[in-house]
Amino acid sequence: MTRVCSLLLLALAIALATPANISATLWDVDLATIAALPGEPRIVSAGGITRAETPLRTIENASMFDPASTKLRLVIVGGLDNDVRGAQAAIDAVRWLKRDAPRRLRDRWVVSALPMADPDHAAAEHPVHFPPLGGFYDDAQQPESRYVWRWVTYQAPDLVVEIRGDAAAVEPPDSLTAALRREGAAGLGTTPARILSASASHRELAQVLTSVSERSPLRQAIGTRIARAPLAIARVLASRYPAAPSISYIPALAWIKTLALSTRIDDAALRAKVLAQLQPWLSGEKPLLGDRIQLTTAAGTMVFAELAKADAANAAARTLALEGADAALKEKAGGIPQYGQGWTDDMFMAPAILARTAAMPGRAGDLDRAAQLLVAYAGRLQQPDGIFNHAADGPVAWGRGNGFAAFGLMETLTAMPLTHPARAALLEIFRQQMRGLAKWQAPDGTWREIIDRPGAYREETATAMILTAMVRGVRLGWLGRSFTPVADRAWHALAAHITDDGGIVDVCSGTGAGATERYYYDRPAIEGPDDRGGAMALVAAMEMIATR
Repeated sequence: MTRVCSLLLLALAIALATPANISATLWDVDLATIAALPGEPRIVSAGGITRAETPLRTIENASMFDPASTKLRLVIVGGLDNDVRGAQAAIDAVRWLKRDAPRRLRDRWVVSALPMADPDHAAAEHPVHFPPLGGFYDDAQQPESRYVWRWVTYQAPDLVVEIRGDAAAVEPPDSLTAALRREGAAGLGTTPARILSASASHRELAQVLTSVSERSPLRQAIGTRIARAPLAIARVLASRYPAAPSISYIPALAWIKTLALSTRIDDAALRAKVLAQLQPWLSGEKPLLGDRIQLTTAAGTMVFAELAKADAANAAARTLALEGADAALKEKAGGIPQYGQGWTDDMFMAPAILARTAAMPGRAGDLDRAAQLLVAYAGRLQQPDGIFNHAADGPVAWGRGNGFAAFGLMETLTAMPLTHPARAALLEIFRQQMRGLAKWQAPDGTWREIIDRPGAYREETATAMILTAMVRGVRLGWLGRSFTPVADRAWHALAAHITDDGGIVDVCSGTGAGATERYYYDRPAIEGPDDRGGAMALVAAMEMIATR
């Protein structure tokens, strides 16, 4: 009945559509119909968003990062040449592969497709070139090519087929297929790739499929990444981050988890590295807060609370932790922290230190304040489906903003006694958020720059933070075991986006509240070394280790 209702609604959309978007609406109907057929692919999603905010519709299977998957992976892309014939042929190819192809092919291959890679025909004015250099995903002229490049790469293809209206006799040197064969993407290696004409028969496609018999170097590289144990990834990240020590939440998270790792593997050098980086503040050589106090700085003092917890004689660490907590306790109108902004960021920045100092003598009220803040912010920012808007003046479900909310709830619940009067309310806020986030997980296991917009890019810090909170929730009994496969899929996706030397793929840059979805779509995505992304990945790795 649900499928029938969906198709009826799509039929109504067609009736109301303008000529400019009628083709896209018809493709939505086709993709929904194909997804409903038995077998894979069965998830209709989006691989990106155009400058005009048209989703780049996809039909995907969810096995790209599944270490148990044995089938070869085909990725089909249409429409890069601005020819709708290629898009329709791509849809027809998926239907054929799913329903009518010879059993030997269906048993051997699984397919994902992006039928129309340029639905707004932007390439007519700004031609696509592969590989795209920079501009992820805020390029002013051609964001579509960046989305396509990244989506194809992290589908872990063994073969990529681009379908064009009329395949040229000579393949353009800057085509998607040429770039994938020549150099691969994101340092992962090459993959076989072919261009087919929209008029090509299914027999021709079958011949191309038959010509590939093994996994591509690109997929093998991704498989190697996701096969790494959390401990191995944690070692790499702890040795690299933070690259820029400061008293802020980012270095503090890296330091805290590096200290935990050093204890777990008995590595004195890691502990010595952290203490050496903290020494200027512990010795008083550098002031803690300075003239311009920020809540992120107060959050950074959580590392001193951890040092004081491990060593009661460390008076300097305790003093610094309490200085940070006292700054976090100060309020302005509306119960907002004096040095905060009213964003979901505050839901982590203040509780990060208050949940830790609450265990110190005479500081039980710190936990009460953390709980009060979380309940008040949830009342303002939590949507009915459980996910959080970034701010009252930023009514968008920003990915890392949801990570901040989840982290604040996680830290406070971890520190909170079972008898605390606010515990039941916080648990319900947390569980409601986790249920909502599970529903919005992308097909590959990530979470997006905007949680509930499938075209938003698939972002590393949101994925790392949400899976951390989810794993903690299951481990401590706040969540049921049904969340374990959700978190496991997220872990494999995160691992796929961490390079061998600890670089990170697609970290949203620093972000304040924005009034529009476009603002969040256009936040630059960082690829390479990044303290923020590295710290969040290290936190996630250590949480995964704690479950083993």
